[in-house]
Amino acid sequence: ALLAPVTSLLQAPKLKAEVQRGTGFAASQKSSKGARLAVQQAKILKKEGVLLVEDVLSSEIADQLRAYVLEQQEFALIATQEDPSKARSFYGVEQARANRCDLQLSLLRGGFKADETTSDVTESQHVLADALEEILGSKGSLRDLYEKLVTPKGEFYELAAVITHPGSQRQIVHPDLPFQKTAPLYVVFLALQDVTEDMGPTSFLLKTHTSAQNDKFNSGDEATKNSQLSGADCRLSCLKKGSAVVFDARILHCGNANSSGDKPRALFNFSFRNPKVKGPLGYEGSIRPGYCQAMSLSDVGDALETYAKGNADPFAKYGSGLL
Repeated sequence: ALLAPVTSLLQAPKLKAEVQRGTGFAASQKSSKGARLAVQQAKILKKEGVLLVEDVLSSEIADQLRAYVLEQQEFALIATQEDPSKARSFYGVEQARANRCDLQLSLLRGGFKADETTSDVTESQHVLADALEEILGSKGSLRDLYEKLVTPKGEFYELAAVITHPGSQRQIVHPDLPFQKTAPLYVVFLALQDVTEDMGPTSFLLKTHTSAQNDKFNSGDEATKNSQLSGADCRLSCLKKGSAVVFDARILHCGNANSSGDKPRALFNFSFRNPKVKGPLGYEGSIRPGYCQAMSLSDVGDALETYAKGNADPFAKYGSGLL
């Protein structure tokens, strides 16, 4: 099927938190600036299927997290070359694609080095926890939005780094999961460096997360599908370092080819599940199996609160995520 030509880049909406009137402590809590902004962000996301949010992660932490995930990828590469059976310990749904992978991250300080309890973990910094604190901590850049979308009970469904190296090919256009009437999953792709057009940024087809659009896509009629894709409002997510897209997993999208020659594209990827949707989603998220159904947004926030108070390994009770 033919994909519509990109007519414009995905842009962050210009939003201003509306003032909500009220008195008392409860009113002030509900009308915090972040919560008011999240209401507007959620409206756009539910209408368009995707939302670009700028400055989600500081430049310093983005640089550190990029270096960390590329180091983790190298560790995984060596480990799986020595023992191919270990691939599922490191890689998710994209493990079989050339020059493209989704690297399932460990929440332990030291990362993959801490998989074995006998490992000598000497890292003084917990880069992943630093990043999660900026994003999902009590004052995190996306905390209010996710509480609005999935409530504090939303399940932590994915935790990975999506890495494409030069030579990776464009994905086919797809939604992440079978259609359901209620949005089941909200996903984040966060840029750990500036993403230029030649690095294969993700294309999003706006407003294709609806029942009508899903029916066209799965009609089985090639002409109908070609017409849908060629006429879509297709936006390219050329993200600045530290910026992110938050998207409804039902939206049609695809990662493009990395033709840069020498620039790996690294994205921090996580998602939370909507607790209103029961039963299997028809999509196995990119997360280590031991973390499946183990944490909610509230649990992540609680762990990060202990990190802010000096706990050097705040997710230790959840282990490495390996079974």
